[in-house]
Amino acid sequence: MRSRRARLSPQDVGLPATRRRRTPGLRREEVASLAGIGLTWYTWLEQGRHISVTTSILDAVGDVLRLDKAERAHLYRLAGHTPAAPAIQAEAPAASCAPDHVVSLVEEWSPSPAYVLDRYWRYLYGNATVESIFGNVGRLQSCMDGFVDEYGPHRSLPEWEEMAPSLVAEFRSDAARYPNDPVFEEIVSRLSERSQEFARLWGRQEVSETSIGEKVVQHPTAGRLAFQRTTVQIADHPDLRVVVLLPKPGTGTRERVNALVAGDGG
Repeated sequence: MRSRRARLSPQDVGLPATRRRRTPGLRREEVASLAGIGLTWYTWLEQGRHISVTTSILDAVGDVLRLDKAERAHLYRLAGHTPAAPAIQAEAPAASCAPDHVVSLVEEWSPSPAYVLDRYWRYLYGNATVESIFGNVGRLQSCMDGFVDEYGPHRSLPEWEEMAPSLVAEFRSDAARYPNDPVFEEIVSRLSERSQEFARLWGRQEVSETSIGEKVVQHPTAGRLAFQRTTVQIADHPDLRVVVLLPKPGTGTRERVNALVAGDGG
């Protein structure tokens, strides 16, 4: 906070210019006055004393110090608060393709599988290993279509029925992030009409948020493949997620995947 007030001048915050100051920047009393808090309280806050401070005070100080998003989040953490999640504009159109830097991330994960999903859990892009394992995955095909598509990529998941409840719970949590997005309503309506199992699970009103887990695939030639799954949210594209699969140690999965990819490449 001290460094951030030092980079501002009185004119920057609408105060009249004064005679030359010994040190650059705003004085503590000026910041405190503009933020609407007491000088002693502000001084203690800047000194990092163990005081209880509300997020509204942090926001007021952040406004005065002209903090950007990253700086505000850092201030929240220093004061013992959790920064608010990045705002997502539900009205904004969903991504139709993966950005180049996300594609590069997925490609660099080879020879292990990795793929990109949009906010509706639709497949946008995957590296070559994904097709080696799951076959030809249709672009914009949703992970939730396993409830209605008899021939989709989920057919290679022997534990699909065990996974289904948690998938629906996670999907409900994600849908709540976009309360004004009618596409989620359309997806839920379509799946509910075509799948009694989805309708039953959706009706349970369960929610879950997890970024890690296990994914087991039964490949026609490579056999049973076990992966540790991690889902990564993209900071500058919060409606995208990258799912990376790491071969589970001790299962022989890595060796079989490498052999599978090498065979496809030949």
